[in-house]
Amino acid sequence: MSGIRGSAPGERRGGRQKGTPNKINTDLKAMILGALAGAGGQDYLQRQAELNPASFLTLIGKVLPLQVTGENGNPIAYSFRWADAALPEDNSAEPVISVTWVKEDAAD
Repeated sequence: MSGIRGSAPGERRGGRQKGTPNKINTDLKAMILGALAGAGGQDYLQRQAELNPASFLTLIGKVLPLQVTGENGNPIAYSFRWADAALPEDNSAEPVISVTWVKEDAAD
């Protein structure tokens, strides 16, 4: 046998430590932020928002969080129910849907 053994499930053998950012990504982010600062920073971004709104909104979509949470990190709660509405005798009106916003307490 050659003396090489496989790794057990969950066993780490070399590579970056868990949570360590990729050096290329870190360097690239630093270069982009440096270029932004050199171009005028926030003033530059504001001009781009006015001159190139589609591209600017794409950028906004990339940097906004993907998950929205409520107060104190709690999930946002929605409560839906059918409204108590009487239809006319000829059934000409559409049913009504009522939406009630419920504020969750942090103690729940």
